[in-house]
Amino acid sequence: MHRRKLLQWGLGAIGVGLLPLAARADDDIIGALLEGKIPQATPVPPPTTVAATVASIDPPALKPAVDPRWVHLHNVHTGEKLEAVYWENGDYVPDAVSALDKVLRDYRNDEVHPIDRGLYDLLDQIARKTQSKGPFQVISGYRSPATNRLLSKRSGEVAKKSLHMDGKAMDIFLEDVELKHVRAAALDLSVGGVGYYPTSNFVHVDVGPVRKWTGT
Repeated sequence: MHRRKLLQWGLGAIGVGLLPLAARADDDIIGALLEGKIPQATPVPPPTTVAATVASIDPPALKPAVDPRWVHLHNVHTGEKLEAVYWENGDYVPDAVSALDKVLRDYRNDEVHPIDRGLYDLLDQIARKTQSKGPFQVISGYRSPATNRLLSKRSGEVAKKSLHMDGKAMDIFLEDVELKHVRAAALDLSVGGVGYYPTSNFVHVDVGPVRKWTGT
């Protein structure tokens, strides 16, 4: 996938959605070294000539097999949707990540904050484990300190030092996967905290210390 094409898709997807992105096929480069005996009647070239010949042959470059990572988000408050390859060829795609960060902004004041890249990796793994075909429905991504104080006063279940303020947590659900299975997938990965809220219908995931709890 061409980087320019990827970024155009990522930036143009906010609010309108995006077609699924196809994975690239990896090149399989196999090098072979053949050696044979030289007949006695054949003159043996000087060692310097052989060394020079071998040195002039560059071995083929080996490329590791790398699968791109993508995430599909739907902000339930703003209606914005974005599906993007955010990691490819061994690195995160800056413009795609920035577009995802914007979708996960604090919708109450439009404040954007960098989301921990490990959180995107976590969602990618949950999607693979659950085999979900739909977007993650995001109830809460980044929360500004002002928003978190407001929510904390309303509910004792909102932590005063929430990881949402650091861009390290998300409250999510999947429309095509039962909530308990989303929770099970997150727990199986053993990455960060997993909060289960069956009444409110979401699972909290974060990239903080490993822990679990159940709320309402």
